[in-house]
Amino acid sequence: MMSITMRDRSKNRKPLQKGRNLSIEAIQTVQALKRAAKHSEVSLEQVYDEKFRRLLKFDMIAVLRELLRQNQCFEDVRKEDWYRPQLLLYAEMVSVLGSNGLLEKVELLIMELKTENTVNPDLVGFNALLESLMNLNLTGLAMECYYLMKSLSCDPDRLSFKILIDGLKSNRELNHLDVIQRDFEKFYGQFADF
Repeated sequence: MMSITMRDRSKNRKPLQKGRNLSIEAIQTVQALKRAAKHSEVSLEQVYDEKFRRLLKFDMIAVLRELLRQNQCFEDVRKEDWYRPQLLLYAEMVSVLGSNGLLEKVELLIMELKTENTVNPDLVGFNALLESLMNLNLTGLAMECYYLMKSLSCDPDRLSFKILIDGLKSNRELNHLDVIQRDFEKFYGQFADF
């Protein structure tokens, strides 16, 4: 008599990304990019051309998010024709780069964001970006994002002002603090508070 035993499903490997399984090609791309970053045998550019470019747009974003989740940043998605800047993604990249001590790359990323012509006036995204920058004590870059926000006719809300005022107070940036408080009073009145 033959008995059949089933494997315990709890021992199956969990998906790389919460909520949605990555496609097999996306998983292979993540692994190839991580290998290329560690070893100089295969260049990132080669992996980018051979693997990443073949993915569907949704999988490309999933690969980028997975690399960010694993505390690794991959910015070549901006080279794609369909790419439009997503401020929440920029905020995540700023956090990852900053947590790895790559503040020069954060500065470059913000400069590149300022040169993008297709930034949508996304208030939630700008607030996340401002918070990421303030958490890294990069008040100058946060102010540049604030001015970018205003130039795109994206009016700051109370949360935007709270993030900026709290960050500027903690860093004792009094010149910038005066500007932000004047703008706050312009939007919400002289006696408005949080």
